[in-house]
Amino acid sequence: TVWVRCMQSSGINAEYGATGVTKMERAKVALIQFCLSPPKTDMDNQVVISDYTQMDRILREERAYILDLCKKIKKSGANVILIQKSILRDALNDMALHFLTKMKVMVVKDIERDEIDFISRTLGCRPIASADHMMPEHLGLADLVEEVHVGGGNKVVSITGCQSTARTCSILVQGSNKLITEEADRSIHDALCVIRCLVKNKNMIAGGGAPETELSIKLSQYAATLSGIESHCIKAFAESLEIIPFTLAENAGLSPINIVTELRNRHSLGEVYAGINVKKSCITNITEENVLQPLLVSISAISLASETVRAILKIDDIVNTR
Repeated sequence: TVWVRCMQSSGINAEYGATGVTKMERAKVALIQFCLSPPKTDMDNQVVISDYTQMDRILREERAYILDLCKKIKKSGANVILIQKSILRDALNDMALHFLTKMKVMVVKDIERDEIDFISRTLGCRPIASADHMMPEHLGLADLVEEVHVGGGNKVVSITGCQSTARTCSILVQGSNKLITEEADRSIHDALCVIRCLVKNKNMIAGGGAPETELSIKLSQYAATLSGIESHCIKAFAESLEIIPFTLAENAGLSPINIVTELRNRHSLGEVYAGINVKKSCITNITEENVLQPLLVSISAISLASETVRAILKIDDIVNTR
């Protein structure tokens, strides 16, 4: 099932409640990236009309232009069109909507650009950039496209029975206000990133700042066996790793200095799984609390931070420009 986050469907506006096609069975879906409105000039120009005949001619040309676009859409066999949102001009005007409604074509406008790839893969259709490219092989197939109410006076367009083999999924998030939905969106995104890390690397390590603290102690011990500039570099690298438990304690409302000092002391005594327990506000065996994190997360964080420092160290001089 594809849930299109769009509140308008063939003239059905969630706020004004206009009439139009709201349901289409055995749908042939076209994903278009061109506008169904009169074209504009490349530069900002003004056209001065002196009499009514000139006005009438302009209106006839606009009508003929839009009608030709609508006929090409209908000729391709599409009965549902998804229109990408445009910032240059109106993606759909009232005249085009009138023609498409009479042709029994369902319209969903204001599709965001970042949703184009997902929709095209899910429906098995191809984004169409011009009306001349409206062909049956570029359309996607679905059993049902309809506008449904999801509570609170909101409406979304549901596309079910997609005949594409793409393995995609849609998640519909609802909340009492925008802040709650955005927070839920971030939480879902974080959870999906964790799953992605586990798919790439199935290894898990303890959380709560335990691995960073243990690694910092081991590097400090190794730095003591060296001499010269290498010893200073490794020791500084070891000290930088303590920023992870320090920040974790600070975000939990604990005393960062006391927590990091105790954590370092516990690891020095051989408690390699000792970590910051946010719920109990103390240092405990973090594996017994089932606080784990993917190994790939720590590897990526340390690798990217190291690459950034190396890039900064390669800078010889800074040239000020105005």
